[in-house]
Amino acid sequence: MTIDKNNPLEQQNNPDRDGSSGSNVEASTHRRKKPRRDGKGSNAKANNPTTAKSKKDKALSSGKDAGKGSQALSANPEIESGDAADDAAAIAEGGIKAVGNQRIIPFMKIEKPMALLSLLMVIGSIIAIAVNGLNLGLDFTGGVSADVRYEQPVEQVEVVQALADNGFDDAVVQYLGTREELLVRLPPQSDNVDGLNSSLTKALTLPNNNVEISNVNIIGSQVGNEIYLNSVMSLVLALVCMLGYVALRFQFKLALGAVLSLFHDAIVTIGVFALFGFPFDLTVLAAVLALVGYSINDTIVVYDRIRENFRRVRGITPRQTIDLSLTETLRRTIMTISTVLLVVLAMLFLGGDGLYWFSVALFIGLLAGTYSSTYIASSIPLRMGLSRDDFIVKVKPEFEEEIVTFNDPKMFEQDNA
Repeated sequence: MTIDKNNPLEQQNNPDRDGSSGSNVEASTHRRKKPRRDGKGSNAKANNPTTAKSKKDKALSSGKDAGKGSQALSANPEIESGDAADDAAAIAEGGIKAVGNQRIIPFMKIEKPMALLSLLMVIGSIIAIAVNGLNLGLDFTGGVSADVRYEQPVEQVEVVQALADNGFDDAVVQYLGTREELLVRLPPQSDNVDGLNSSLTKALTLPNNNVEISNVNIIGSQVGNEIYLNSVMSLVLALVCMLGYVALRFQFKLALGAVLSLFHDAIVTIGVFALFGFPFDLTVLAAVLALVGYSINDTIVVYDRIRENFRRVRGITPRQTIDLSLTETLRRTIMTISTVLLVVLAMLFLGGDGLYWFSVALFIGLLAGTYSSTYIASSIPLRMGLSRDDFIVKVKPEFEEEIVTFNDPKMFEQDNA
């Protein structure tokens, strides 16, 4: 007994000799992973049965704030002790941890530089179109088109070279289903169809491969101008329809941002073709219209998440709501643009001359569309004062219920009686 009383370690591990010592086994077996801040190695306070804590309380109080010493992170049991480290890591990575465990990327933090870049791109595209003009193809300027059929499969490059050797420059050759049937388009030639037919037959004849020419059409410049005007009207009509749809489906502020982003995509794509002198024909116009449909689809996905978060999330600013929505749709945007770009690159390198400029227009427009859906389509409504009130249905005053009080005199007579 004397040894037990004089042994301090025994006294710490067995503070009470009666049956109450069993409750302190958990506290005594706890091992500290880090040294104490005061440098003292005594565990008397930790092993004292009157001050020992349960595992749950220790987990809550184990997170230390670097500026406050041993102060606990939070008293709420739902908050984990690693939140401080997670927040520090999120800030170091450029994001903030604001809603649950969702880490938000601050897209709108650089909206002003991106808006300036977009403005410069649009102005530069308009200047390029006005100064250089578009290198319009045969569909807009007129020319000659002919359906050609060979006995054996033939390469497009071989046909173009044969035409160039016989004086037919700037020819466009496309397959019509098979490698034996082709569509040949030439710049404006003489109006003599018979002489043109014989000249084309001589030029298109290849060694050991006979050719048959049918359906030779001469397209005048007036028809080309009509096609050009109809193309411009179709693009404008598409933008107007998109404006009406988004305005009815969501909100006018979002509709204006969507239409401006679509205009940005179309004008930048056309501006690149005007700047570098790429040929602009009906296939390129089809790519621009397809781009408008793709971009509005991506924008609608972002708008739907913005509307949902404005209704669901409380206590954050509209800027943080848009950042949260863009962060939640970022993974879907990356997967969509990646899969579409794979198809476009396949057409660009393997599709031949007939799909080359179509693929180039789609490639330029996809990059511009992804950028505009993130910044232009979202930042413009934010600048217009987009808030939660735009998505909450308010009860009109004439439909509010009125509180009517009815006093029956007989009730007072009965009470007095």
